[in-house]
Amino acid sequence: MLTILGFAMIATFLVLIMLKKMSPIAALVLIPALFCVFVGKGAKLGDYVLDGVTSLAPTAAMLMFAIVYFGVMIDVGLFDPIVRGILKFCKADPLRIVVGTALLAAIVSLDGDGSTTFMITVSAMYPLYKRLKMSLVVMTGVAAMANGVMNTLPWGGPTARAATALKLDASDIFVPMIPALAVGLLGVLVLSYVLGRRERSRLGVLTLDEVLVEEKERETETVLVGAGGSGSGETPVRTGGAGSGTDADAPQDSGKDETEDDGFQGLDPHRATLRPKLYWFNALLTVVLLTAMIMEWLPIPVLFLLGAALALTVNFPHMPDQKARIGAHAENVLNVAGMVFAAAVFTGVLTGTGMVDHMATWLVGNIPDGMGPHMAFVTGVLSIPLTYFMSNDGFYFGVLPVLAEAGQAHGVSSLEIARASLVGQPLHMSSPLVPAVYVLVGMAKVEFGDHTRFVVKWAALTSLVILGAGILFGII
Repeated sequence: MLTILGFAMIATFLVLIMLKKMSPIAALVLIPALFCVFVGKGAKLGDYVLDGVTSLAPTAAMLMFAIVYFGVMIDVGLFDPIVRGILKFCKADPLRIVVGTALLAAIVSLDGDGSTTFMITVSAMYPLYKRLKMSLVVMTGVAAMANGVMNTLPWGGPTARAATALKLDASDIFVPMIPALAVGLLGVLVLSYVLGRRERSRLGVLTLDEVLVEEKERETETVLVGAGGSGSGETPVRTGGAGSGTDADAPQDSGKDETEDDGFQGLDPHRATLRPKLYWFNALLTVVLLTAMIMEWLPIPVLFLLGAALALTVNFPHMPDQKARIGAHAENVLNVAGMVFAAAVFTGVLTGTGMVDHMATWLVGNIPDGMGPHMAFVTGVLSIPLTYFMSNDGFYFGVLPVLAEAGQAHGVSSLEIARASLVGQPLHMSSPLVPAVYVLVGMAKVEFGDHTRFVVKWAALTSLVILGAGILFGII
């Protein structure tokens, strides 16, 4: 019964948010609370929620101060050279912009933290997508998949969890997987190219000069027409495009005027928050912070708390300016922190009621005996849905040891099982149980349901590409 209810709870949640019948926060709270009552453990709901909140509180704190820190770094101009460099590379070509998104997300993912990756990637790329009226779910989907592949780095989390759970060396798991992961990353870039071509055929190509002229004309219209005017609504002629065509795989933004350029205003080269004289201080502070995070000198929440406090104090020594900067990023902080604590209800009920354990046991128990010698392949396939429906901790510490034990009984080594367990990470990074994904969709102003509908099929395909490459190379 717990197995059925567990799957039913997850399915109900996904259907409601994808159909936009409930907001993610409401669904994460109300649906597990209702199913907790169905299970007959409503009296323990408070304990489950507090356990979930306690486990995710450090993550919430890290995200809160990370948003403030990187928000301040964006305000003071640390990433402006990156944006200018990407703009020159992309040349207002949707294809190059999508591929550039994947490359940027993969490079920034070297720090091992998804939230950091998404904040930097969205800050750099959002203005381009917004200005060219590109689909924002393409940006969030490509960034999530690139980060998912790179999340397998030994300091990223999954590899370390697999090594700990099976008492193996992380390097023995990760290093042999590099060729398969490289193929997976190449797959993301190829997919980015395909999606970019779709965007190019839908929108056409503008030259960089045309983009800048369009912005100048829009600013002139705003001055001449005033706040109440509507302007001419004309846009520059695009070359090679289909005009107003749509892409079924690229849901468009709704409820907001596409001509708004609010994202680009944050990168105004003349904004008052710029601190050019402190550029190298801020760059050094960021490098030290990321180094400390990778080297684990202090817990990540503590590092970002200290970093945010230092960044605010040095860049904005006057109290009113500090309050203004905190206020400017308060919406993102509240949205993300609220989502994390709501997710704590979901994970708390799943774990506390025993649904996760029963679901895992049922799945492992239903593996045919004939598949025993192929347990590495089975593990790779199972990792795709399981790491999406449960946390990495739940999968690697709860399910993986059972799979490894079953594999050993049929002569399959724990190393092969551990490597196969990394396959599902491209999809995992878009799981509603991953706090970083709310940073991604929140900063990109994308509905979580739209992101989910778009990314699931492509991320699952990327995971299967990694699994296929691992088997082809004899790694899994």
